[in-house]
Amino acid sequence: MPPPTDDKPTGDTPTDAKPTDAKPTDAKPGHRIAKLLARAGVASRREIERMIADGRVALDGVVLDTPATILRTLAGVTVDGQPVAAAEATRLFLYHKPTGLLVTEHDPAGRPTIYDRLPQGLPRLVPVGRLDFNTEGLLLLTTDGGLKRQLELPSTGVERAYRARTYGRVSQTQLEDLADGIEIEGMRYGSINANMERRTGANAWIEMILTEGKNREVRRVLEHLELEVSRLIRTRYGPFLLGDLAPGEIGEVKQNDLVNFRKWLDSPKRGNAADEPVVTVDARKPPPRPATPTSEPQGRLRVARAPRAAPVRPPATRDAPADRTPRDDAPPSFQKRGSPRPPLGAKQTSRSAAGRPGAAPRPESSNPRPPTRPTRPTKGPADGRGRPPRGKR
Repeated sequence: MPPPTDDKPTGDTPTDAKPTDAKPTDAKPGHRIAKLLARAGVASRREIERMIADGRVALDGVVLDTPATILRTLAGVTVDGQPVAAAEATRLFLYHKPTGLLVTEHDPAGRPTIYDRLPQGLPRLVPVGRLDFNTEGLLLLTTDGGLKRQLELPSTGVERAYRARTYGRVSQTQLEDLADGIEIEGMRYGSINANMERRTGANAWIEMILTEGKNREVRRVLEHLELEVSRLIRTRYGPFLLGDLAPGEIGEVKQNDLVNFRKWLDSPKRGNAADEPVVTVDARKPPPRPATPTSEPQGRLRVARAPRAAPVRPPATRDAPADRTPRDDAPPSFQKRGSPRPPLGAKQTSRSAAGRPGAAPRPESSNPRPPTRPTRPTKGPADGRGRPPRGKR
């Protein structure tokens, strides 16, 4: 008799198999066309959206009317009738932004921007974050809009380091309390690692490290502590250091360093970027700044000239006088050599008025001097005899 069998189907039997919808494993998610064009270095996302609204972007000859178009590649995409080149390898630059420049491509007020000072021959670059008009220091510029966005997100945890010169009184305890975050006028700021670098009286240098880049965050926090910020410098962004870059200089990160950094950035178990090897670059000097025209009239430029040499004139020639005899009444210094000198101590005779041509005789004085001074009385004897008697003291 055959053994009983279980009528319940087991999981290994084909009867349990249910039909499923097969999905290709090699499917790649698409991206918005504005994002792809930004990564390709065509323009920023906002500019691309304006270009699409103006009808300048087409796909396979059909003008696009929305920036929400999802594509996997830029094949068949044209801008102003020109095909878009494939995106090149990502490049990253470190730029020492000087004060007095805006981090924008165009300013309606006509103020200078960083793009007015960058050297020629660079690819189209987009800034990673912003620096205020009066803030200087390290600014990252990249050709990849995706990398830009990844570095800007607070969730990425990339540190930014600043040095601030302040005026006012603050204690190290107050600075350490910023590690718990702070709320100012309804705005919550995350943890800030702040330390007193050095202090001289009411002036101090404070170092601050944070992982988010909200608008004017460092200045607002320090002003909340009743400190006046006179200078603010960003010195580090992740592992990238300002180093020896002078204001206005720019340098490119080597591809090997960039690849290693992106591996760290994409790792789910990444540590602190400050623990990664620091990255510096070789400086590339900015072009010379053109002269700024002024509306005020400038004075005439004076050019120093060498003094003119006096004309060389030939010496005047005169005929020698024939048989010129010396004057008898000439003083000895004008007598000819060989004439007898007066004896030593003898007074030299001056020429009389009559001997001078055109000279008139002197008139006699109306008040002639007396021939001699009055005689002074002779002194008495040395022993005091002959003196007039003195009165009683």
